[in-house]
Amino acid sequence: MATTPIDTDAVRALAELLGDTGLSEIEYDTGELRIRVARTVTVTATAPAAPAAPAADTGASPAASGEAHPGAVTSPMVGVVYLAPEPGAPNFVKIGDTVDEGATLLLIEAMKTFNPLRAPRAGRVAAILASDSMPVEYGEPLVIIE
Repeated sequence: MATTPIDTDAVRALAELLGDTGLSEIEYDTGELRIRVARTVTVTATAPAAPAAPAADTGASPAASGEAHPGAVTSPMVGVVYLAPEPGAPNFVKIGDTVDEGATLLLIEAMKTFNPLRAPRAGRVAAILASDSMPVEYGEPLVIIE
């Protein structure tokens, strides 16, 4: 059985991408070579004990209201949104809050791992388009920062 040499440059690039995006795991596959890079996330959160209150009705779906907005922060993965670090705790952010770049906006649970969604830039939270325990898709707008 032939062994494939490790492409350390590719591993480093994937690890850097992992850190830049805040993801906990990334995989690259060319058919001949498969590289998986993962890190441990130390955020602790649990599912809420009671059903979450429905999001305020804005008259438009979250995708329609935030997708084209230049300040939209979108989901980097498929998962379930949690607005607070644990049940009963205050939300990470609320509408009107001023956030710094890198501040945690919410958590996305994917495969039993809680991934923080961080602010890509500083600004004011103009809208939160996701509700607690809501399933989200890749690229779905979740928060608008102005």
